[in-house]
Amino acid sequence: MDSTHVGWRALLRRQWPLACALLFLLVVEQLGDANRWQLPGTAVVCALAVLAPRRPFDAALTAATAIAASSVVLRVLDAAPKVPLMSGLVISETAAVMAIIAVVVRQAPLVRAAIAVTVLLVVAAGTQAVRPDYWSQYWPDTYEGPGGWQQVVGGTVLLALSLGTGLYFRARDRERATAVRAEVAAAQHAERMALARELHDVIAHYVTGMVVHAQAAQAVPAAAGEALPIIVRSGNEALTEMRRLVGTLRGAEGDAPTVAGDLADDVRGVVERSGQRVRLHVDLPVPVPPSLGGSVLRLVQESLTNARKHAEGASAVDVSVSVSDGLVHVRVADDGRAQRAAPVGGSGGYGLVGMRERVELLGGQFSAGARPGGGWEVRAALPVAR
Repeated sequence: MDSTHVGWRALLRRQWPLACALLFLLVVEQLGDANRWQLPGTAVVCALAVLAPRRPFDAALTAATAIAASSVVLRVLDAAPKVPLMSGLVISETAAVMAIIAVVVRQAPLVRAAIAVTVLLVVAAGTQAVRPDYWSQYWPDTYEGPGGWQQVVGGTVLLALSLGTGLYFRARDRERATAVRAEVAAAQHAERMALARELHDVIAHYVTGMVVHAQAAQAVPAAAGEALPIIVRSGNEALTEMRRLVGTLRGAEGDAPTVAGDLADDVRGVVERSGQRVRLHVDLPVPVPPSLGGSVLRLVQESLTNARKHAEGASAVDVSVSVSDGLVHVRVADDGRAQRAAPVGGSGGYGLVGMRERVELLGGQFSAGARPGGGWEVRAALPVAR
């Protein structure tokens, strides 16, 4: 029992034009000198055509059964249908069968669709032999009704129209499903990349600081009293950021990283918590949007983390954050030399990639590389308003 799980409201929005058209045909047929005995079977087939999107294969088989049962009743009562359009089917029955064929071809698996269409065609063709002949009962003997070739041509045209409609919408549904899958995959990839950047730029920043201070405490036991509070503070901040990320994944508000207050104060806080010797220059004559300020903080954090891990023998790190010409300029430079040994915690190689992605997503420019006089420099220019 296949089901497309179309809700009743969605079905009503989707099928009301067909329902109105079939109801109109039924009313027009009954206003004339119609055979009242054909109404129940015709009404059932029309109702099944409207409900077909919910269970197309079942609707097709049930409609075929209803047509066959109606034909037998008409034969027993010797009541010819008025006026048959195709084979022994009246206009409303023909329209309903065409609609069911289009729906079953659109939605059902190909094998089941072929079975359903074949059953409907066999039953529809059989109505001409089972049902009483309308033309011989209500027209002069000299007129025998439409010829066999006319029935074949007309039936072929209507069948081609139904099959073509179903195949067209089947192809459209397939294209739409492919596009939706591609959009979902792209959204998932973007979310994974954003989460990866946050984990690398924020959590790794705090964890690296904890490891560095722990190593310093091991090397100089007398400094343990100063290092432990820093480690505790870094651990608490890492937990806070982790909770924020978990809240983001659960759909909580405020998923975008933002500054807690003034960007200059937040940059100074990041520099102080890094535990490094930093020459800081901040010049922010105009306010920076909180969302952009969060990205600036992440760039400074990750650059300081890279300097701590890779810049051996650095005397100090220069950090500059300024606004000019509608751009936020971020510069972090050190005078150290590349470490020969593996850095603290290893290096995954994702830091520069994440920073570049973050800057480019905001429409800015990013560059990073060795300085002519030694050391490493990171530069970024982010538009204040886009």
